[in-house]
Amino acid sequence: MSVRSRSAASPELLLRHGAEAPAGAVLLLHGGRADGLEAPPFLNLPALRMRPFAEAVRRAASGRAVLVAEARYRHRGWNGERADAARDAETALAALRARFGELPVVLVGHSMGGRAALAVAGDPAVRGVVALAPWCPRGEPVAHLAGRRLHLLHDETDRVTAARDSWEFVRRAQEAGADATGVPMPTGGHAMLRGAALWHRRAAELALETLASEPS
Repeated sequence: MSVRSRSAASPELLLRHGAEAPAGAVLLLHGGRADGLEAPPFLNLPALRMRPFAEAVRRAASGRAVLVAEARYRHRGWNGERADAARDAETALAALRARFGELPVVLVGHSMGGRAALAVAGDPAVRGVVALAPWCPRGEPVAHLAGRRLHLLHDETDRVTAARDSWEFVRRAQEAGADATGVPMPTGGHAMLRGAALWHRRAAELALETLASEPS
């Protein structure tokens, strides 16, 4: 079952695929900006960039009761200590819980959405994170990630977010007790356009493997 209309979801959540009696969920978190209090535009390119990932998860999960959903942001930016994208990710998780009960969830986030995914991964529902070219500032908290499975995918030619920051985050998360892995990607830069099929396939595989894993 595919649910695509905005009216079918809460204001915080857009349901993409497989909304009938799911046994687990993949929640997509798109990118954004460091700062921006305005609402995302109707033609929101960072959100559109996640559509092929939603479709890749749908195809890879064929025959399984996996819901694919997308968080909807109130603001375009992270906005410093406000951490708006992380707050919206928390709200989307709460909306999933309210509608479908206690489901295991894997978060798939790109750039700012990767930062948001890692920030909220301590939620009891979250089994793990697939972070795509994530924004990982030095000193981000990691203690809440103990027991979570993390896969950080990054092309080292990325000029927007730094792969070395992802690898450092992986190291620190491992020390905190996370099952964390850095996955170097051979191409794609930050937008993941070159070699896009590999990004889509690998993200979908890792998300579903993590969803099927036993909680730590």
